[in-house]
Amino acid sequence: MTAPKSIGPSRKVFSTEDAWRIAARRLPRLIFDFIEGSAGREVSAGRNVRRFDEIMLQPRVMADVAVRSVATRLMGRTYGLPFGIAPMGMCNLSWPGADKYLAQAAKHYDVPVCLSSAASSSIEEMYRWAGENTWFQLYVGQSMEHSLSLVDRAQAAGYETLILTVDVPQVSRRVRDLRNGFQVPFSIGPRQFIDFALHPRWSLTTLINGPPSAKNFNAGNGVRFNRNGSRAGADWAFLDRLRNHWKGKLVVKGVTSADDARRIRNSGADAVYVSNHGGRQLDSAPPAIDLLPIIRSAVGPDYPLIFDSGIRSGEDVVKALALGADFVMIGRPMLFALAAEAEAGLNALFSAFAGDISTAMAQLGITTTDQITRQVLFPPPDQALTMQDSKLKMTSTST
Repeated sequence: MTAPKSIGPSRKVFSTEDAWRIAARRLPRLIFDFIEGSAGREVSAGRNVRRFDEIMLQPRVMADVAVRSVATRLMGRTYGLPFGIAPMGMCNLSWPGADKYLAQAAKHYDVPVCLSSAASSSIEEMYRWAGENTWFQLYVGQSMEHSLSLVDRAQAAGYETLILTVDVPQVSRRVRDLRNGFQVPFSIGPRQFIDFALHPRWSLTTLINGPPSAKNFNAGNGVRFNRNGSRAGADWAFLDRLRNHWKGKLVVKGVTSADDARRIRNSGADAVYVSNHGGRQLDSAPPAIDLLPIIRSAVGPDYPLIFDSGIRSGEDVVKALALGADFVMIGRPMLFALAAEAEAGLNALFSAFAGDISTAMAQLGITTTDQITRQVLFPPPDQALTMQDSKLKMTSTST
């Protein structure tokens, strides 16, 4: 594979929306829809994003905010930014070498990058590229032995953080993929051939570098990646087994229930990862951001919570932190940026998010990320309760 260039500037990507628009033009429809698509009618995915638009922040003035820090502490380590790169399967579909670009960005900005079990790169390759910034995400599929062998490989390679994803007992129907005939490995019929031919930049570069595959399922052990196979092995008994087996930090991803979060905390997991899988699993799921403060209340103020689903800007990151997250992970926007302009696009998106977080903090009158609490929201919690009581009294009087 061609080695990525050094990080350089972008002249096209200034926001997630820019990256999305360019990616939609440059990627074959088959690939773009795989990245953007969600479960069912895609109501949940849209609701995740729209809900952030309804959350408001309260500016404050005349505070001394000339010096600000966006560094954030999580599970005993300080990261350079309050967000990292979420686990995503087959990232190299967005652009050849995507995993390596993500690894380089993680090291450059000192943030975590989480390698999916279904990644385009091997566990060992990713650790060579990103080192201690690399986390590993585990799906428990049709072979328990294979799943545990991935855990052992991650531990042997040097990984210190393992994320167990538990919200995919069965992969949901994604209608766009069905319409487009998306399969892993690719099945090329006339429709797919025309789609690729109409997008020569992506197609020729991918042809030169070789089509992506699920690298961790092709190690000569007879276990092949089945994208639609059951992943229901991640049950409570397995969590206990994994906690005893894995010596590093253990995070459980895909949690949307307060009761589940408490049980996971009590099982000895080091953090809960609040996520509805970006709307890719249950189309009727509530917005993940609405569940975050409920889960924060359930697990207490000091237990680590990680969040994703619906984040599209630096201000969205601030809102998630204000509502109870200790750290935020970002998925689709990263792939859109890579598809739009490879490494330059990814770097531009990182810079945009980081800059917007710092600017928002200045507007809010704060200088460190640990000052991002519910008090920066409008209305703040105490005022919100007063407003709610007033509305109830007015309703009672009118009736």
